[in-house]
Amino acid sequence: MGNLLAYSGIVTKIRAMEARLLNDKNFEEIAELHSVPEIVSYLKEKSSYSFVLNDLSDKQLHRGNIEKVLIGQLYYDYSKIYRFCGLEQRKFLELYASRYEVDLINYCFRIVINHYSEPFDLNYKKNFFDKYSQISIDKLITSRTTDELIENLKDTEYYEPLKRLKEKPNITLFDYDLALDQYAFAKVWKKRKKVLKKKELEILTRDYGSKIDLLNLQWIYRAKKYYEMKPVDIYALLVPIHYKLSTELVKELVETPSIEEFDHILRKTSYWRHYDFNETLTIEQMYRDCLYHLYTVDRRRNPYSIATINTYLFLKEEELRKLTTAMECVRYHLSPGETLAYIGGKTL
Repeated sequence: MGNLLAYSGIVTKIRAMEARLLNDKNFEEIAELHSVPEIVSYLKEKSSYSFVLNDLSDKQLHRGNIEKVLIGQLYYDYSKIYRFCGLEQRKFLELYASRYEVDLINYCFRIVINHYSEPFDLNYKKNFFDKYSQISIDKLITSRTTDELIENLKDTEYYEPLKRLKEKPNITLFDYDLALDQYAFAKVWKKRKKVLKKKELEILTRDYGSKIDLLNLQWIYRAKKYYEMKPVDIYALLVPIHYKLSTELVKELVETPSIEEFDHILRKTSYWRHYDFNETLTIEQMYRDCLYHLYTVDRRRNPYSIATINTYLFLKEEELRKLTTAMECVRYHLSPGETLAYIGGKTL
């Protein structure tokens, strides 16, 4: 009864928001369009993005500006959910938002390392981070070197891991990205028991543990297929957390000498066995489809829980990924079939 009372308002709000998410038919129609302005016109007419896209002039209708507006819509949805939440749900959302913080810091590292001539345009994120984050965008935008960027994070939890990394020789953008990702995953895994209890802790452990396993599988596969990395270097990439993938199985996957053998070992995992994946799926599609299955099943079984919040934010983030991919495909004049293949994934 307690969960029903705590979540009744949140669930009602999210159901209304979810009804406005784009579905498979919408993406099929988007793939048939011929330009980014046509996609914008479509979204104005048939999606929840209409009120934010209306603020863009015709001269602003290029991918960069549109992506900013779409990300703003994600932050807006997060804020709406946050306002409906009680103290316990807000603690979960604050933990969840660490992924947005890591994305922001990674973006800033790219700017300063690549010495872009117009380095920062983060005004569209400022209101959100001022309200929900420990990170000061006002400080970050003054950074012109990696050392300055790290110092501008001094009052945040990200300072110490980045400072330790900075002191090592020959550090690259990849090293900073990897350190931040590994820190964020470890942080959520460690703090989940302080934020959640009983059934909700079980839900987050299953969903987050599976996400870590699937990301590790994806990173092992890419390291072997595209970069021919040595096992010792692959181990350094992985999040050092094991959920359903045993240490022995991870060792087999990392040290197998070929992609063919990797695929054979992959079939031993519960992710391959339990979700009836066909052999045409890429490792990236397997990752997204597994998470879709896990989140939607948890939400169906436990509607009055964090599963409803977690699933909605996952679906919203997937919608944004598909939209930005579709815009890029249409911009390069790919066929509708090619665009849908690149979009991939499931919708409601």
